[in-house]
Amino acid sequence: PERYRTDYWEYMDTLSGMYCSGDGAYRDEDGYIWFVGRADEVIKISAHRIGTIEIENALISHPAVAECGVSGVPDDFRGEVACAFVVLQAGNEPSEELKKELIAHVRKVMGPIVVIKDIQFVHMLPKTRSGKIMRRVMKKLWLGEDLGDLSTIEDGASVEEIRDAVEKMKV
Repeated sequence: PERYRTDYWEYMDTLSGMYCSGDGAYRDEDGYIWFVGRADEVIKISAHRIGTIEIENALISHPAVAECGVSGVPDDFRGEVACAFVVLQAGNEPSEELKKELIAHVRKVMGPIVVIKDIQFVHMLPKTRSGKIMRRVMKKLWLGEDLGDLSTIEDGASVEEIRDAVEKMKV
């Protein structure tokens, strides 16, 4: 109860009556508010807001992809670009040709606005025990930040796998 009071209610007091849901939204020119996803799941590529889940869905629609996780990473020219961590379906082998094919597939499905910096093939993604992809872990690994609370992670080995993939992307 004490931690709840300090971590939640004291934080809420700093918001001056506003509610912070952790969701991302924007107000359009007519004053309407549009929900675009969880704040950590929306990236801004060249002023376009794109949900990482949309990019993941485009990747998953390719027959070679079993599952994937996408994170936004800083880009000097575009603000952010996507990086993807892809688990392949059995019988598919990682290759540079497949990376190019997947990038072309996403651009065909979503349009040329989606810029994928790199795709790394991995065996597992960081997920909670309930199966939710921990995108914040992927992003924090890219940024070199503290990963925070990992008590809900399903398999700690996934963090090291993503860490290795991030190092390959940065080369």
